[in-house]
Amino acid sequence: MSTLVIEHFKASELPQQWAQRLKVRPEQTVTVRIETEATQTVQAPEAFVTNDPAFGIWRDREDMADVSVFVRQLRAARYSPDGSRQGKQL
Repeated sequence: MSTLVIEHFKASELPQQWAQRLKVRPEQTVTVRIETEATQTVQAPEAFVTNDPAFGIWRDREDMADVSVFVRQLRAARYSPDGSRQGKQL
């Protein structure tokens, strides 16, 4: 970050909007401090690459298109709609 400081700067030389915002008289002097802001560089995420042949083996399954519905159907046999377990008690 870099900073520029100007001391004893005449208010009459300020941009009009600045002077109005500061509510200074033209004969007053001010100190102007200007700092650069840190820029955030956003890097694009790297593409996910794997050589594992098992990765993505179910991506074309139409019955798993909606994951929430699929998992709900899997759990339906073991759990009641209220969340309690069906069948054997532990």
